[in-house]
Amino acid sequence: MGIFNSHEKKVLVELRKKSEDISNEISKEINEFFDDLKSDYDESKVVINEFSSFIDELENKLSPEEIKKLHSFSTRLAKVKRCAKKGVEAMRELARDQKKATRETIREYEEYLYV
Repeated sequence: MGIFNSHEKKVLVELRKKSEDISNEISKEINEFFDDLKSDYDESKVVINEFSSFIDELENKLSPEEIKKLHSFSTRLAKVKRCAKKGVEAMRELARDQKKATRETIREYEEYLYV
């Protein structure tokens, strides 16, 4: 005789399926957000380099005070770029962790059901 009667096993199988479906849906959404974020980041990451080149071109035409302001702005833009890169990396880690948690949960259900 097994640990579970047929009704209990049926409930656990349904719970496993529901949990797997929810986890897969969350993984799908995370991956979509990650793809969107990475795509946007990849499109705009060259802006800082272009802006730096533009500053170099303008330096001869601006006063020292204006150059200082421009370099300050460029530094702040570089910080924004670092934040965006960290966001992309965090989303990648979140996607990886969610996949890992889904696999682990499914494995635990299977171990529990088929002991």
